[in-house]
Amino acid sequence: MADETIEWPTYVLGLAKGHWITFRTMFKKRTTQYYPEQKEPTAPRYHGRHQLNRHPDGLEKCVGCELCAWACPADAIYVEGADNTEAERYSPGERYGSVYQINYLRCIFCGLCIEACPTRALTMTNEYELADDSRQDLIFTKEQLLAPLMPGMEQPPHPRRLADSEKEYYLGVFSLSIVPSDPTVEGRNPASTRTRDEALAPGENAS
Repeated sequence: MADETIEWPTYVLGLAKGHWITFRTMFKKRTTQYYPEQKEPTAPRYHGRHQLNRHPDGLEKCVGCELCAWACPADAIYVEGADNTEAERYSPGERYGSVYQINYLRCIFCGLCIEACPTRALTMTNEYELADDSRQDLIFTKEQLLAPLMPGMEQPPHPRRLADSEKEYYLGVFSLSIVPSDPTVEGRNPASTRTRDEALAPGENAS
């Protein structure tokens, strides 16, 4: 049978240290956050609600490859891919994500899904107010996750407006002469091209 004799000096010392931390904290200045009336800004690379990004002409960047769903350790993402046609095109490539859901009851906001995305279609915003009293409402659909249409964008489905091939879209090399009405390219040389970083949709986080 193990010796259960209490070492009183050690016990009393540990107890005194614990009470001292509590006593010392009582006199520190209190930090009161008046949320939600006053909201503190998040870090620039904060992992918040997801966003499905668009190309500058409005086509979706998601190609329905399901790599994000495979990378998710919480099994929170569900994707169904479908084929584009010339009459009904949602993304520049052969396929697009016809169904996209994220279950925020499971999501742990680790960011592995955005690391796995080959087209930078999925990024994370700074939005963190996701609490709800309905389980169903915490399963976000594609329509809720898609980035809003910015000036110069067109609601899919529609043909490619910026380039002739999927590769040019993926590399972000767009001929500006194709989109003269795009307000983001005013004052540029029509013969020039946009780089991949310049082609990020407005509000798109680089995380």
